[in-house]
Amino acid sequence: MAFHLPTYKTPDFSKPPFVDAPKVTFEKVNIPGVAPENYHATSIYPEYFQLNKMEWVLLKESRMDCVVVREKDGSLNVKEFRRLNVGDRVALGRGENGEEGIYIHTGAFEFPWADGDKFSFRTRFTRETSFSIDYDELYDLLEHDRDKGFIVWVLGPAVVFDRDARDAFVGLIEDGYVHALLAGNALAVHDLEGSLFGTALGQEIYTKETLELGHYKHLDAINRIREQGSIEKAIDAGFIKNGIMWAAVRKGIDFVLAGSIRDDGPIPEVISDVYEAQDSMRALARRATTVIALATQLHAIATGNMVPSYQVMADDTVRPAYFYTVDMSEFAVNKLANRGTLTARSILTNVQDFVVTVERGLGKRCR
Repeated sequence: MAFHLPTYKTPDFSKPPFVDAPKVTFEKVNIPGVAPENYHATSIYPEYFQLNKMEWVLLKESRMDCVVVREKDGSLNVKEFRRLNVGDRVALGRGENGEEGIYIHTGAFEFPWADGDKFSFRTRFTRETSFSIDYDELYDLLEHDRDKGFIVWVLGPAVVFDRDARDAFVGLIEDGYVHALLAGNALAVHDLEGSLFGTALGQEIYTKETLELGHYKHLDAINRIREQGSIEKAIDAGFIKNGIMWAAVRKGIDFVLAGSIRDDGPIPEVISDVYEAQDSMRALARRATTVIALATQLHAIATGNMVPSYQVMADDTVRPAYFYTVDMSEFAVNKLANRGTLTARSILTNVQDFVVTVERGLGKRCR
C-alpha cells in the first residue's frame, strides 16, 4: 500500500466558540529578553491567532516554550525569550480554546496508532513490545520523505561503535535517506577514530578487541583532525577515507556538532557556545518532516523541543512532523515524551541493530 500522510483537519472558524472570540491582544516588550505579563507560550501543536475578526492565522514555524511576536509587516514570528527586543509586540493570553483569540489545535491529525479501546493490555512501549509494523511504517515514511520531506537524524556515539551499524548508516546517507545530522563531539570523534585506527574508544569496531594503549586512540583522532584544521580538510588530505562524517561531507549533508561540558578536544567543527549551537540545530530542526533520534537522550530532548508537531509546506498544505526515538532504555524514551515531545514514537532496541535493520529493509524494497 502506498504511503499517505494523514489529512490535516482545519478548524471550522464559522462555528462557536470561534465566532464570538475576541482578537488576540499584543503588548510591547519594555526590557530586552523579557516578555510582558500574561505572555502566550507556544506548544508543539498547530496554533491559530485571530488577528482581525474571522481572520485566524496559523503559525507557520513554531517551537515550544517560545513567544509569538507580530512583526511590523503584520506577520507572526515565533521567538525565544533571549531574542526579544524592546518594542516587539508579544501575543498575550493563556486560554487555549479561542477565549483570548488563541486556539491550540491538538486534534489536527488522526494517527492510526492513536485509536483503541480505553482499556487494553500492553499499551505502553516496553522491551516486550513488537515493532514489525513500526519498521514497515518507517520504511514507507522514509521513502516518502526522501524526495518530499526533510529527514533529520540525531545520533549518539553508539551508532559508530559497531562496524556493521557504521557501514549501514553510510549506506543510508548515500541512498538519500539523510538530509541533516545533529550530534555531539563524541559521535564525530569516534567515527573519525574508526576511519583512522579501526577503533572506537580503543576497541576494534568489529572484534571488540581492546588495543594496547587504546585509550589514546580517540585523543589521537582529535589531535589529527585539529592538526588538519577541520574534518573536510582531513578528508581532502586523504586522512579520512570512510565513515559517517566522511560520507556526510562528500554528500554535502548539513550537520551540527553541539559541544558539551565534558568534551575532549574538541574537534574544530564542534560549536562550543551553547546558544550558537542551539541556533544552528534549530535552523535544521525547523525544516524537519521526520526526525529519528538514536541513543542520545539529551540531544533527542533538545531536538524534540525545537520541532513542532507539524510543517506548513510550500503549497500551504499542513502535514505532521514525525519523531522517532530509538533506545534500549524504557526510561530514555519515556523521558522524551515527558519533556514535551508528545508526537514521538518509540522503538526499544539496540540502535546498532536498528540501523542495520533499517538499511537492509530499505535496500530490499529497492531490489
